[in-house]
Amino acid sequence: MKIAIPVDKKSRDSNVCVSFGRAPYFLLYDSESEQGQFLLNTAAESAGGAGIKAAQIVVDSGAQVLLTPRCGKNAADVIIAAEIPIYKTIDKTVTENITAFLAGKLDTLDEIHAGFHGE
Repeated sequence: MKIAIPVDKKSRDSNVCVSFGRAPYFLLYDSESEQGQFLLNTAAESAGGAGIKAAQIVVDSGAQVLLTPRCGKNAADVIIAAEIPIYKTIDKTVTENITAFLAGKLDTLDEIHAGFHGE
């Protein structure tokens, strides 16, 4: 299974980025091979629509699940339309979140916010 996670640094020991659309990178982790690759989030510097563009990067990456602390409605609409489930991360490292997800310990992200348009 390919798992996408927004990250601040190119390290599995870093924390999950609190901003989905403005995360500098996404880790795309393959649970079968236990390998990961970091994808540059080219949407992070966008003047607007970063969440939608970031969501499209996740979809295009082939991710089968998204782990994130929060997600705006427009980005979530793109992810959900691609039938990618969204799970809420815990305040731990990227590796700890992957472990928690694989153990079935993360909840689905039910609180989708309106987004931070123009902020």
